[in-house]
Amino acid sequence: MSRRSTLLELAILGLLHESPLHGYELRKRLNAVLGAFRVLSYGTLYPCLRELVSRGWIAEDTASTTAAGSHGVAPGAGSRRARIVYELTGEGLSQFQLMLSQSGPAAWEDDTFNVHFAFFARTESDVRLRILEGRRSRLEERLDSFRSAAAQRRERLDLYTTELQRHGLESAEREVRWLSELIETERSTTPTTTPTTTPTTNTGATTTTTPTTHTGATTGTAPTTAPTSSPPANAEST
Repeated sequence: MSRRSTLLELAILGLLHESPLHGYELRKRLNAVLGAFRVLSYGTLYPCLRELVSRGWIAEDTASTTAAGSHGVAPGAGSRRARIVYELTGEGLSQFQLMLSQSGPAAWEDDTFNVHFAFFARTESDVRLRILEGRRSRLEERLDSFRSAAAQRRERLDLYTTELQRHGLESAEREVRWLSELIETERSTTPTTTPTTTPTTNTGATTTTTPTTHTGATTGTAPTTAPTSSPPANAEST
């Protein structure tokens, strides 16, 4: 299977994880949100959907839209075709989570990084960090090669080719700075998930100590303890 096909499957599973969608709405979201699929055609989308249905990763639902095809409708009025709504199955959710756990070079290439980044909210923090660091490392290597090549061919390039190279360098440098900010954010926010387990141990300690102090003050035993400490000291001072 090609990388593009695998990426399309990831995008479909991820969008269906948000909500069930019919084919038209699914294609529109793929074209609008995921840049790698701006020119996605129905001839590419529907064979992929049928394949995912055959694997049991998604399911079709037409029950809510078949009323227009009843027998009592006039020939021209009921010719609308029922829409098939696609929804994610439990097996498809497991496959989607497995795809999100992969953080190798295939996750940070030019044609794959944006799709993986679109589903970072459902990706584990350590996987997000590895993908961001891998993407930054790849761009830094590219910047080094660009700079060395530009220095060697500077005298032989015309004005427009030089401007095109400068634009590519500035774009890569901006993305490196953006990635560095994201990496710092990921590193600073990951430890905040651990303190959530500590309050459970403190509640038991506080509930056992507070009843002993209040019961002694409200019952008849309080006068026996009070005269032993404070009254003699006050009497001597006066």
